[in-house]
Amino acid sequence: MYKVMIVEDDPKISHIIYEHLKKWKYEPFETNDFENIERQFLALKPDLVLLDINLPVYDGFYWCNKFRQFSKVPIIFISSRTENMDIVMAMNMGGDDFIQKPFSLEVLMAKCNAILRRTYTYQQEDKDYLEHKDLILNVSKGNITYRDCEIDLTKNEFQILFLLMKKKESIVTRDELMQELWESENFIDDNTLTVNIARIRKKLADMGLSDFIETKKRQGYIIP
Repeated sequence: MYKVMIVEDDPKISHIIYEHLKKWKYEPFETNDFENIERQFLALKPDLVLLDINLPVYDGFYWCNKFRQFSKVPIIFISSRTENMDIVMAMNMGGDDFIQKPFSLEVLMAKCNAILRRTYTYQQEDKDYLEHKDLILNVSKGNITYRDCEIDLTKNEFQILFLLMKKKESIVTRDELMQELWESENFIDDNTLTVNIARIRKKLADMGLSDFIETKKRQGYIIP
């Protein structure tokens, strides 16, 4: 679950964003101490910051510049300012996007989803491993490690778990899994997929992770 820090001094707007983020299964945090935003940032370690420009004490440009001294976290500016120079300043300070008030919550969520996908999903694909809840999928070795236990995977098992972990916290349909395996020339049918899922679950259970993969009836599978 992605953590989103909302730095907005209008409590009504802040709470509306907070509630909408919760509906989308994010973990939002509303800033309420505008003198110690940096301390709250360091404590929260957010995956995304929604940052207003007009703030008490110091403005959003100041805080963006501060964050960029020690973090590459994506930052979306949200402001009623409409001058091109404000947008240019926001980008030059290290912002990743800019939304003008008043804004549509649907547009806000589309931008949040896109920037999180670009920042974290693609980033993770370039790694030699995927990690979730202390389970490590070793891409180069084709095995899984959990604490002191290491288990090898077959080619099909690896491909299935790789896709599920890459899309963790999202439902992956059986059709998606089979299509991925066919495209990689690991030919598989519906029965074979069921067998492979069962084998993966057995290996995970042997490591102490019996509920790592959940079945969503008539939908597919998810790693929550």
